[in-house]
Amino acid sequence: MVSVFSPATTRHSPGSVWMSIFSLLVTFHFLFLSPASALDFLLNSFSGAANTTNVTLINDARFDSSVVRLTNDSNQFSYGRAFYPTRIAMRRGTNNGNSSSSNTSVTSFSTTFVFSVLPEISTSPGFGLCFVLTNFTSPPGAIASQYFGLFTNATVPTVAPLFAVEFDTGRNPEFNDHDDNHIGIDLNNIESAVTQSAGYYNSTGAFVPILMKDGRNVQAWIEFDGENVEINVTVAPIGVARPSRPTLTYRDPAIANYLSDEMFIGFSASKTQWIEAQRILAWSFSDTGVAREINTTNLPVFLLPESSSSLSAGAIAGIAIGCAVFVIVSASLGFWFWRKRKLKREEEDDDIEDWELEYWPHRFSHDELSDATNGFSADQLLGSGGFGKVYKGTLPNKTEIAVKCVNHDSKQGLREFMAEISSMGRLQHKNLVQMRGWCRRGNILMLVYDYMPNGSLNSWIFDKPKSLLSWSQRRRVLADVAEGLSYLHGGYDQVVVHRDIKSSNILLDSEMRGRLGDFGLAKLYGHNEVPNTTRVVGTLGYLAPELATTAAPTAVSDVYSFGVVVLEVACGRRPIDMNKAEEEAVLMDWVRDLYDQGRVAEAADGRIRGEYAVEEMEVVLKLGLACCHPNPLRRPTMVEVVPVLIGERAATSAPADVLSELARGDSGTVGIVVIGGGESAAESPDVAAPLQSQQRAALV
Repeated sequence: MVSVFSPATTRHSPGSVWMSIFSLLVTFHFLFLSPASALDFLLNSFSGAANTTNVTLINDARFDSSVVRLTNDSNQFSYGRAFYPTRIAMRRGTNNGNSSSSNTSVTSFSTTFVFSVLPEISTSPGFGLCFVLTNFTSPPGAIASQYFGLFTNATVPTVAPLFAVEFDTGRNPEFNDHDDNHIGIDLNNIESAVTQSAGYYNSTGAFVPILMKDGRNVQAWIEFDGENVEINVTVAPIGVARPSRPTLTYRDPAIANYLSDEMFIGFSASKTQWIEAQRILAWSFSDTGVAREINTTNLPVFLLPESSSSLSAGAIAGIAIGCAVFVIVSASLGFWFWRKRKLKREEEDDDIEDWELEYWPHRFSHDELSDATNGFSADQLLGSGGFGKVYKGTLPNKTEIAVKCVNHDSKQGLREFMAEISSMGRLQHKNLVQMRGWCRRGNILMLVYDYMPNGSLNSWIFDKPKSLLSWSQRRRVLADVAEGLSYLHGGYDQVVVHRDIKSSNILLDSEMRGRLGDFGLAKLYGHNEVPNTTRVVGTLGYLAPELATTAAPTAVSDVYSFGVVVLEVACGRRPIDMNKAEEEAVLMDWVRDLYDQGRVAEAADGRIRGEYAVEEMEVVLKLGLACCHPNPLRRPTMVEVVPVLIGERAATSAPADVLSELARGDSGTVGIVVIGGGESAAESPDVAAPLQSQQRAALV
């Protein structure tokens, strides 16, 4: 043969020489540089002769319109497989520069497909399908009706070129399946090397489960990295963009042992007596890069047909008529009972008994209060306690009100309660929460008060308030409450004992002025009378010690409770705090101990330090201690307390003359000088201690 480059042979033109060289280069590229049997295909459906020739069907697998059905419903023990017609190279030689030796690398590939699994009965055992690489289109020893039609029932698995990714819709505890809806990697063995429940990770990283056997179209992506011997499997319903995080990742060099030089790729499935349609709707594959995306917009959807009724048209009509009659009768009876009950309630609501006419005449109707509170809606609830619930309401004239619902066991008890409430309804003072009226429904009494928009005093001092009350505001509120209490004790035609003075019953109006509220425990008696109640009521920590031995409340027991409020407002802590050290648990005792040591100002609330003069704070703390004197006869009256708090010159110029002082002596006795210039008198420990110990005992 004559070389085209030899000058001694036939002469050639320069053009023909270059054409010969180009042909040799192209031939060299395809013979030595191109991958042997590189494969890249996209089947958006299996309709048409061109697409069907790209798939080889085995046993019961068949083309069904535009999809591949892998099993036959009429065959009880059915199996089927669908393969690409030719093998692909899974191992390729790479020349290392030495003609006598070469290395073998595992081929990488990328594939995506859409499948659907739909059982005839949703509760029947499932089977599923798998994507497979195998040496044979009919693996030797495979069980036809089980194990996806691929694996044998050998108890000891062997290493052979069979590698599968299962999409299993059945659970077989024998093979350690953790559920009936999972993905697994199978190495020539029905028992998976690794499994993961079917689902995908969304954009936030949360795992979203998907059910693979309800007929929905599910897309799977499989990426095999031959260099690292790693496989990534991702699934998601049609309509969901490909997740960035794989559902399952498995890396193991042992995978290479289950691959041969050339292998068939495709799908396999099997079933027993239960009918389950396993379909492949589209398929894309590439061993030269990422598989091309499938067009999923026009894929068919498979769902269970609606079950047909076995009842005749007449039976259906009879059932429908019967149901309609039942509904009409039930609705009529329900309306009749509702109407009867409503009329009864209206009669009861509108029936004003004679004894009610004796009391305060401003009576609201139940409908008025129901409309004002949106039907006593939970959204309008302001709070609740032992005496009932309190709702916020708005009257038609836009006036905001608070409605307190009080339930009584009997009309007699209600009558007695209303007698006192009606008297309190006539109380008129700027520092009392004003009662606007009432409503009775059965044994439930609804009391209507002015609405206080800034809530209770304790919410501005304790429990990390949103805005801390300043010292000037605190002192003004204390002065307001003192004036209101002074009015109750001596400014009305009867003595009104509140019996439950505490910071949570002191409300703040829109201008942050204090008003005393909640008269649910209050008692009235004549100025020269003695109260006849024998039941101790109130709140622990605010109760005067003498109530432990004599239950009759008086104005001085209110003074004691007010003194506790003064101390907690000035010190910024509750009257009893079991989280403190034992010697600091009872606020009053702690402040008294500091006073005895000449350090009373240290009890002040540290959060408002710098807002007050030390002398001013000492005046208020001494006032609180004077009000809390264990001997009720030594306590000041509210008439004497008010000037100290409002800052009248006579009260502030010489606090030692108007405030009680705890005299310190070697004997440790405690002396009190009452406000108003009363004479100092010693209170021996054997008198004071029992009174204090009674209060301490109440804590246990």
